[in-house]
Amino acid sequence: MSLGTDPLEALEVPDGTTVEEHDLVTDGDVVVGGQSTVEFGVRGRNVVAGERVSFGGDIEAEGDCRLDLMSDVSGNVLVGKDAYLGERVHIAGRLMVSGDLDIGDDVDIEEGFEANGWIVIRNPVPTLVFYFIILSQLLRLGEEDAAGELAESLSGESPKDPLVIPRNATVSDDAWRVSTPAFIGSECRIHGNIRAREIEFESDNNVFGSLRARDDVVVGSGTRIHGDVTTRNGEVRIEEGARVLGDVSCHDLVLEEGALVDGTMRARGEMRIHRDNLSRDAE
Repeated sequence: MSLGTDPLEALEVPDGTTVEEHDLVTDGDVVVGGQSTVEFGVRGRNVVAGERVSFGGDIEAEGDCRLDLMSDVSGNVLVGKDAYLGERVHIAGRLMVSGDLDIGDDVDIEEGFEANGWIVIRNPVPTLVFYFIILSQLLRLGEEDAAGELAESLSGESPKDPLVIPRNATVSDDAWRVSTPAFIGSECRIHGNIRAREIEFESDNNVFGSLRARDDVVVGSGTRIHGDVTTRNGEVRIEEGARVLGDVSCHDLVLEEGALVDGTMRARGEMRIHRDNLSRDAE
């Protein structure tokens, strides 16, 4: 997770993230900004969600799970360690917690709950609000090392970068819609069209949907896009071994050697072909 002015300033999908049936699966943590809709179930290490987040399936957290006020889960919540539920959280299924349960007022768990540790009923401090207030203060004071340690603590012992979904996002099998940039790691398998300010893929991804951005789009080496790639004002770069099974429409287009486009290519500005992709690395 980058330590910019806002830790939720982009959609960040770490290496190896996949969509399996109706679940979004990652080896690391999952962090979801407030007022977002995730129509998948979620499986990860720790799962942290802001206020009024909606999940369309089960939540399975190997470690802790923290859901802030008025969040909604349409399935079960299975937690390997501790759970923290803000007030007026709704869970349509069952809650099972291996550790302690900290629960706020007016929480509705339709099929009941089970916790092996302590159960405390109160109003927990909204997790993301508290966390990002402290982080922003450290950054404002120039304490970047302390801010980095705090960011790492969110992941506990997990060596993986977290899956970060920014505020007001919609993530579904139909479309991933954010108003921020989107950065996707390597070896991910994603279902759904991606709509973002700018989009960057690393290597060897498989995307079953189209890409549309206002600014630049980078399709990393070995990545396959099963759909169109469109940008309003920016550049589209298709790296070595990448393939777009659709049309490309952009202002400027850069094709590296070995890149393939099965459809029509339209560039209002320049169209360049790099026959030696090593020249860019040497600059």
